[in-house]
Amino acid sequence: MEYANVERELGWDDEIQKESEFILLKPGEYDFEVTEFERARHAGSVNLPPCNKAIIYCTIQTPEGKTTIKNNLFLHTKTEYFLSAFFIAIGQKKRGEALKMNWNTVVGSKGRCKVGQYVGGDGNTYNEIKSFLEPKQVAAQFTSGTF
Repeated sequence: MEYANVERELGWDDEIQKESEFILLKPGEYDFEVTEFERARHAGSVNLPPCNKAIIYCTIQTPEGKTTIKNNLFLHTKTEYFLSAFFIAIGQKKRGEALKMNWNTVVGSKGRCKVGQYVGGDGNTYNEIKSFLEPKQVAAQFTSGTF
């Protein structure tokens, strides 16, 4: 029986092969695709009271391989600007207009983001999404004499 693509408990004498897909990205702008989404609850902190949160997984493809960045989107008015930036980046919201968030269409959405790095409590450096970027408007090209 083949277990290659099935999650399961490993035995003490099992053979292992899979390695980490983590790639530390250089700070900069990258295209991303939302590959997973979870609904969760923020317990509250010094800066933000308890509220719902969306955990999104943004996968970024690079010449070195792909990596996924986990990002929390807090559903609170204090962070509404970041929610708007996310929905603008994936093309669901237009600047200056209200939007009813449609979480059912988030997985598979694509956009662009600015990635930075941070040092975790364990001393390791990790990727983080600093901001979501508005899609660039492609100017319509007009050639004289054509329609």
